[in-house]
Amino acid sequence: MILVTGGAGFIGSHVADLLLEAGHRVRILDHLHPAAHTGVPAYVNPDADWIRGDVRDPEVVRRALDGVEAVSHQAAMVGLGVDFADAPDYVGHNDLGTAVLLQALHARGFDGRLVLASSMVVYGEGRYRCPVHGLVPAPPRSSEALDAGRFEPTCPDCDGELYPETVPEEAPLDPRNVYAATKLQQEHLCSAYARETGAAVTALRYHNVYGPRMPRDTPYAGVASIFRSRLEAGKAPLLFEDGGQRRDFVHVHDVARANLLALGAVEAVTGPLNVASGTPRTVGDMARALHAAYADDVPEPQVTGRWRGGDVRHVFASVDRIRERLGYEPTIGFDDGMLAFATAELRG
Repeated sequence: MILVTGGAGFIGSHVADLLLEAGHRVRILDHLHPAAHTGVPAYVNPDADWIRGDVRDPEVVRRALDGVEAVSHQAAMVGLGVDFADAPDYVGHNDLGTAVLLQALHARGFDGRLVLASSMVVYGEGRYRCPVHGLVPAPPRSSEALDAGRFEPTCPDCDGELYPETVPEEAPLDPRNVYAATKLQQEHLCSAYARETGAAVTALRYHNVYGPRMPRDTPYAGVASIFRSRLEAGKAPLLFEDGGQRRDFVHVHDVARANLLALGAVEAVTGPLNVASGTPRTVGDMARALHAAYADDVPEPQVTGRWRGGDVRHVFASVDRIRERLGYEPTIGFDDGMLAFATAELRG
């Protein structure tokens, strides 16, 4: 039996489906947080055991772990949220929830496989190179520079132009918002558990995941979902900054497959692994790809110049490690994926 926490959610439900297709028995534990769900989604696989409950509740978690041999821990609050007032909810659901789960695993003497849904947000800004000073950390961008439309980070030593590169797993970690801080703490908690118990913990650092079952029209939805909702309403997608932010957009089917590989590898693969497509695109590229799937009378994406504190400019992944250790290869390309996403089922 494999437990999928958050198994009614966007990514967790796809993980549950793939595990069931592969012949595993699956149990789903999901709180159905009202910020993301209006009820039990119709897509939840009926072949899975189902427990509606909160991962922060020790008794619920104890019941959910009965007979479980491996855990896929997907449950979390995601996104930037509304503002800093969300901080206690993020810490509670993400970090306290993980601590309660680990406590229950420890009580059972669990030393099997635990796959954690982590995120590329733990890196903060991506990896940058200065032509003069080599690899340098990109300092936080000032509000004055952002207000003036200077969106690119500059070298902390010479204030010169920086060039973004793919981020490997060993890159320094520098979370720059509440959500990012909680995801890094989840990694630390799981690593501590692994050291103490000998359990095999894999932290899958998801990059910008999109695809069917994304939540729509909430402050916690991904940017792809937000853009699609505006296009469906006949409105232009609104691009923050200049739309030139580089990300790695990876389809949820590939992310779910990475989980299956991590849970089923003959020899456990531990530590962090980037889960991405390996091909960076700009946020503007994504908005234009979605727009192309709609009628000509839908407004084109609009650059606003607005910015959000806590956002980073460029972060995109190296997938060398996950390719080498798990045999992972992305299967859904950007153009095909975005075309399909333009009409895919979203979660209301």
